Amino acid sequence: MIGFGLRLSLRGGREAATRLVLISTAVALGVGLLLSTLAGINAVNTQNGRYAWLESGAAGARANPPHSDPVWWRLSADRFGGKLIGRVDVAATGADSPVLPGIARLPKGGQYYASPAMSRLLAATPRDQLAARYPGRQIGTIGDAALPAPNSLIIVVGRTPEQLAHAGARLITSISTTSPSSCDGQDCALGVGINARGIDLVLSIVIAALLFPVLIFIATATRLSAARREQRFAAMRLVGATPRQVTVISAVESTVAAVIGVLAGFGVFFAVRPVLAPIPFTGVPFFVDDLSLNLPDVLLVALGVPVGAAVAARLALRRVSISPLGVTRRVTPAQPAAWRVIPVLLGLGELAYFVAAGRPASTGGQILAFLPGILVTMAGLVIAGPWLTMHGARLLAGRASRPAALIAARRLSDNPHTAFRAVSGLVLALFVTSVATGVITTITAYGGGARTTPADRGTLVNDFFRDNPGEAPTTTVASVPPEVLDRLRATAGVDAVVLVHQNPVAGRTDPRGLITCADLRRVPALGRCGPGAHAALVEPDLAGSRFASPVWPAAPVAVSRLHTMPVLSLIVATDGSAAAVERARTALELAYPQAGSAATVADWQARDGKQTAAYQQLANVVIIASLPIAGCTLAVSVVAGLNERRRPFALLRLTGVPLRTLRRVVLLESAVPLLLAAAVAVATGFAAAALFVRSQLSETLQPPDIAFCAVVAAGLFASLSIIVSTLPVLRRISAPEAARVE
Repeated sequence: MIGFGLRLSLRGGREAATRLVLISTAVALGVGLLLSTLAGINAVNTQNGRYAWLESGAAGARANPPHSDPVWWRLSADRFGGKLIGRVDVAATGADSPVLPGIARLPKGGQYYASPAMSRLLAATPRDQLAARYPGRQIGTIGDAALPAPNSLIIVVGRTPEQLAHAGARLITSISTTSPSSCDGQDCALGVGINARGIDLVLSIVIAALLFPVLIFIATATRLSAARREQRFAAMRLVGATPRQVTVISAVESTVAAVIGVLAGFGVFFAVRPVLAPIPFTGVPFFVDDLSLNLPDVLLVALGVPVGAAVAARLALRRVSISPLGVTRRVTPAQPAAWRVIPVLLGLGELAYFVAAGRPASTGGQILAFLPGILVTMAGLVIAGPWLTMHGARLLAGRASRPAALIAARRLSDNPHTAFRAVSGLVLALFVTSVATGVITTITAYGGGARTTPADRGTLVNDFFRDNPGEAPTTTVASVPPEVLDRLRATAGVDAVVLVHQNPVAGRTDPRGLITCADLRRVPALGRCGPGAHAALVEPDLAGSRFASPVWPAAPVAVSRLHTMPVLSLIVATDGSAAAVERARTALELAYPQAGSAATVADWQARDGKQTAAYQQLANVVIIASLPIAGCTLAVSVVAGLNERRRPFALLRLTGVPLRTLRRVVLLESAVPLLLAAAVAVATGFAAAALFVRSQLSETLQPPDIAFCAVVAAGLFASLSIIVSTLPVLRRISAPEAARVE
């Protein structure tokens, strides 16, 4: 029977070939999207692993076996044009000092290695804006093994042990192998990479969010021409075929199409990898090779999709298995009961439980807490869909005044399962879109990236911090030499140079600094003094402060005393041009290399919004991927439904029903469950998002912006357009010859 099934699939005429091509194409698209999703998750982990060497010396980091000769190591953050540059100053103490990945040997004093993107930036930028910060000459390029992304800006600067011994460096004997996502709760160096505490939870929900629509798409594709196949298999039963033989033939047909689709899906995946790699949904792009598949991924798709297709075919033939007359002796299916709403309520109830009980402390516990609730809610929407469709049909019937509405309502009421199946993918896509939008909108409202002004982008703040081995950390310098101030004031594009001094009465409870009101007026990005004040108390972390009011409190200190006090911060206001900002930043780094890179107010705000931006990218990926999947599912379902109803439509045409009435029937049959389920999906999605942000973030859900409404409206319009685009084929499929009994 297997051979017979293969002949029917591959040599069964034009109809069989068309069905094979359609199913294989649909499965290939679904498999390509599924593989891309799995590869994206692997790429995030691979990319995060390339940050591991930057964790060297960090608390909780594991490392390779130690070397006999340590290396002086100082990791710092540099900046240029709003971009972060990873700078590593190193000094070998012997021949056995550990070598960093991506380079052949450690650079000596006066030498440095740069990543390809950093090398291009150095070559394209005037020396006084960037290259002057790094002493010496470039002797090589950092290899891909040490680069998280193709555009990573990293530089490894060689120094002497004497230069680093008292410049905030530390001695390390091995290079870290711990990625930021495996820091065991410890702080990661510089905050590089992606912290597992948030990303694991988000990625788990992303997988579930994309997996459901893809699986529904594949299942819908394998059911193409299901009614016509049932009739053919019923005829086989009538001439003596056993249920087992019919099941084998059906499984072979479905499996052949699924296998061809899976193989083509792998081809689709490898074809789109170069297109997917540049998408920075973690904040930076991927290397193409990072979008890879491991053995479990390959086995899951290569075996799971054909097996799922065979199971779907077996379930679709249950009427034929019971009796060969089960296809022609059709009866109205049992009406969906109200219990179908229970899974949705259970999913939301599980999320609500953690609002009252509090979220688990660990990331793994949070995944186990929230992921089941999201999955159960998504499954519940699919289960409850037919029940909602039935009630929508009754509402339509009660308000119907035309034959098309009456016919559509009767058909929906008779078989709401089939009607909802066509729109189930879009329902899940809208649910996922609502959850993602609700969560990201709330995160942004309660701490997402603030808008910056030209003054924010042109004002540099250099906060002093010394942490030399064997010495107590300090956040001040005794004074700034006049020659440093003169050099900064002479820099082209610099408008003002002012100082923030240490408060002589400040303690641990009040670490604010002092600045004269005259100086504060010269740097408007940092606020202003109140009326009549001569000096003000400002935050020590002035650039990173999120002060609610731009008016600082008055300081009870004489202005004449300020110049005698230690300096907390050095502030440089420029004309806002990129060249002026970078020249001033270079001058500050050369004067105070141990203090790290000076940051503009805009730099600090961008840093605070970095994680929010990464989550926004992930949400965009989910929205952009799920809506096309749902659209493909809808298109396949509508086309399949029209083909399977050739004879009923032809009989209606023969009885005198106008073609325009049939078109209205088809439109109403799809639009009613689509619009009703869409409203429920959006409402359920925001309910789930509200429960999630309340339990996970202790915040209140914020309303979506106009962009979300535009996305939903565009999705519904596109869906209705897909339905309308199928209406012209009604004339052909409802021709009189289609009414013949085959």
